[in-house]
Amino acid sequence: MSEACILAFAGSAREELYNFRLVQVAAEDARNAEAGVVLPNRRNHPLPLFDEDLEKKQGMLENAVRLKRLSLEDQELLISVPEYNSFITPLLKNTIDWVSGRAKGEPIKAVYLDNLAALMGVSPGLSGLVNVRSILSSIVVIVLPDHVVVGRVFEAFDEDGRLKDEKQQANVQGLGESVAKILGRQAQAASVGHTVCRHISVYRSRAETLGTDHQHGRT
Repeated sequence: MSEACILAFAGSAREELYNFRLVQVAAEDARNAEAGVVLPNRRNHPLPLFDEDLEKKQGMLENAVRLKRLSLEDQELLISVPEYNSFITPLLKNTIDWVSGRAKGEPIKAVYLDNLAALMGVSPGLSGLVNVRSILSSIVVIVLPDHVVVGRVFEAFDEDGRLKDEKQQANVQGLGESVAKILGRQAQAASVGHTVCRHISVYRSRAETLGTDHQHGRT
């Protein structure tokens, strides 16, 4: 199977973040399903508050370019969504805004166009999940209908980073596996498409050669 690519991250840069532990559970199962997974450290890509005047003066900032490159290379998303005051975190919204900037000649929202995303979070993360689902849908990301919210997070994980509740563990793993399987099918379809195009090109070349031979009286 061609290796699929998934960008997995938590919507906050806090150390010892429960949402980061949660997305690691999903990412591990995606890897087990033969998908390539990138888990960037958001502290390594700081960005100022999005400002169009700043963008016009300086262009897309270097860290925004790096994150955009990751988003373009890793086509699909696993996001664990924190919640601040019943809303998406400033870090996550700011990242989406910077990365959505387009280069000259690039289609609008090209970085997110038809990407696939799976969402999860820790309580009280439901409002944050709803916000993120709405934002991603508006920029043409396909968001899986299923999501997972883990409650009582302070006692939810064991020392190995697994969820103590086996059902919750399985549900989070299922998100990672679902994204990996969809990517696997897309990779197979793309491979078949390339093969068909290659065969058509060969057939056309042969037909053109035969046509030339007939024109010159050769059989």
